[in-house]
Amino acid sequence: MAGFRYDAVRAADGKSQSGVIEADNLRAARASLREQGLWPTDLAEITAGDAGPKVDRRRGLNTAQLALFTRQFSTLLDAGLTIEQGLSVAIEQAEQARERDVLAAVRSEILAGSSLSAALARQPKVFPELYRTVVRAAEESGKSAAVLGRLADYIEARQALASKVGLAFVYPAVVLVVSLLVIIGMLTWVVPQMVTVFQSAKQTLPLLTRALLAVSGGLKEWGVIGAIGLGVLGVVAERALRYESVRRQVDGMLLKLPLFGRFERAANTARLASTLAILTGSGVPLLNAMNAAAGVVSNRVLREVVHEAAKDVREGATLSSALGRAKVFPPVLVHLIASGEASGRLETMLDKAAQQQTGELEARVSTFTSLLGPLMVLAMGGVVLLIVLAILLPVFEMNQMVK
Repeated sequence: MAGFRYDAVRAADGKSQSGVIEADNLRAARASLREQGLWPTDLAEITAGDAGPKVDRRRGLNTAQLALFTRQFSTLLDAGLTIEQGLSVAIEQAEQARERDVLAAVRSEILAGSSLSAALARQPKVFPELYRTVVRAAEESGKSAAVLGRLADYIEARQALASKVGLAFVYPAVVLVVSLLVIIGMLTWVVPQMVTVFQSAKQTLPLLTRALLAVSGGLKEWGVIGAIGLGVLGVVAERALRYESVRRQVDGMLLKLPLFGRFERAANTARLASTLAILTGSGVPLLNAMNAAAGVVSNRVLREVVHEAAKDVREGATLSSALGRAKVFPPVLVHLIASGEASGRLETMLDKAAQQQTGELEARVSTFTSLLGPLMVLAMGGVVLLIVLAILLPVFEMNQMVK
């Protein structure tokens, strides 16, 4: 059987309906739709790599969708269903049209005689290399349900960490935006209105007031041009970061920053350790696991270190010595890996290293954002205080003159 994507009109009420149907051929699919009271207006077979003509093919499933599918699929396999049956159930439960199309294409490949890993490999934009490597290892070990369950745990843990880090910066970001809007509003509207009164009195204004007026005038005159310039600069920076040499230099600078460098190092170390743990625990050879795990390391400098470490391991070095040679990863990672290699519990020690780095990252982010919010409020209060003083100083001088 194959999967077919359809657009149809319901005979009962004339409303449009779209979806995916399985049948032996195009004629059987059309007949099945008519039996359901649907008159197809567009019917096409879903082939491997096809995610639908109405959907951007460059987009894959998001992390939540991939985690949910993996969890459901592992549960279905553990319940005794075949891969083809599990995919059929997953297609029925999928809420998004794109997800149904992707799973139907995978099922078509399975029915054509391909293995699950080979079917997933036909859609590299949807299923990343790490995912396909773990699935291939699960097929070779014959423990697909258990390995896929661990893969679901891994994806969910990564999603949870990303959500925690992202949410931690929401409050400071909101405070920053509101502060900037308030300050810009005061400089461009409130300050000129108030100070005009003193200028008409031909009074020599204090230095602070004159400086504030200069800033306000510059903002009103050059603000739009400055905003456009910042936008152009952002576009140029985004284009420049597409070059690997530029991106590598930026990644190297990030690692050297006093505070953000630790965030960058801890986040990449946690991803590397957790990925190596699930790959080695799934039976993937260490060299293959290192090459696949390098793909989840976002920092180019650290990624190059992992690739160099893989070469050293290929030549007979231990994983701990290979990673520790460059001295860019935290010492705790190297020591835990060395302990795991000595005791034969490498997977367990990698898991502990991932948990330790994840906990450290969450603690640092929580502390940083807890302090950042109040500091930003104080900074905004200081700026507003300067503006108020610049407005009140001429009033005080006028009172002195009257006396």
